[in-house]
Parts: sequence; C-alpha cells; structure tokens
Amino acid sequence: MNIDKDAYEKIAAEIHDDKSPVGIDAKKTHILILHRLEEMQKQLDRLEQLAKNQ
Repeated sequence: MNIDKDAYEKIAAEIHDDKSPVGIDAKKTHILILHRLEEMQKQLDRLEQLAKNQ
C-alpha cells in the first residue's frame, strides 16, 4: 500500500502514545478504523442505491 508521506505522518501523530508498550493508542486506532469503515459503507450504500435507480 502506498501512503503519501504527509498522510502517513499525520496518522502516526494521531495514534501515537508514549505510554503504550507498542507506541500507539490501540483504542483510538480502532475507533478511527471503525469510523472510516462506517463512512465507506455509507458511501457504498449510496452508490448501490444510485445503481439500482438507473
């Protein structure tokens, strides 16, 4: 997967956690992933509805 360096750095800064043994906030990371998946599902639903209406 190719991720723009600026986008990568922004995401890394957003999920970073010095207190975590793995260096990221796992809860925040999962929330961000689930939120994005929900947005993608809504977009897919809209596209499917448009396709049905054509």
